[in-house]
Amino acid sequence: MSLLEQISTAVQQGKAKDVVALVQEALDSGATAQQILDEGLLKGMSILGVKFKNNEVFVPEVLIAARALNRGTELLKPRLVEEGVEPIGRVVIGTVKGDLHDIGKNLVKMMLEGAGFAVIDLGVDVSEEKFIEAVKEHKPQILALSALLTTTMNNQQTVIEALKAADLRDKVKVMVGGAPVTQSFCDLIGADAYAPDAASAAEVAKSFVA
Repeated sequence: MSLLEQISTAVQQGKAKDVVALVQEALDSGATAQQILDEGLLKGMSILGVKFKNNEVFVPEVLIAARALNRGTELLKPRLVEEGVEPIGRVVIGTVKGDLHDIGKNLVKMMLEGAGFAVIDLGVDVSEEKFIEAVKEHKPQILALSALLTTTMNNQQTVIEALKAADLRDKVKVMVGGAPVTQSFCDLIGADAYAPDAASAAEVAKSFVA
């Protein structure tokens, strides 16, 4: 098994110490940071994403794998900067106003980072004003809105209306998700995409920047 395959496997198994050691070994052996990122770390997370989607692994395994991935990318960061490697896109993500749920949002964030995006996480209970400020400041290609309650899902629409009022609606793709959210609700409020789970969200996001 090649070093890059070993990195991919270690990420899937959530073995953070092994990931760090193998990434260092790959760097020492002359692999570029881009190669290690794409063919090792991100490939591992991508394989796990498919398994997660197929219910072969569950949230705890994804959380542990994401931690291992982050340890590996921390080590790579200086090299990635040297090599001028850019993220494939930028996403601003947050749970809408009045909603304090973050597990789903955090999973989506991990899958997006695992797909090569730079993710700006605004946290939970995020007002439409904060979302607008973040879109102006970070100029993301995608805005991802999470809502876990039927009482807060309408705030996804509030954010979209605020984007229109600020003349930003055509500058950013809006993705929505969360337990009560459906494709028909997405269509109703004028969002660009709905994703039923974290792995699908990363796939949809990639299609927007392809």
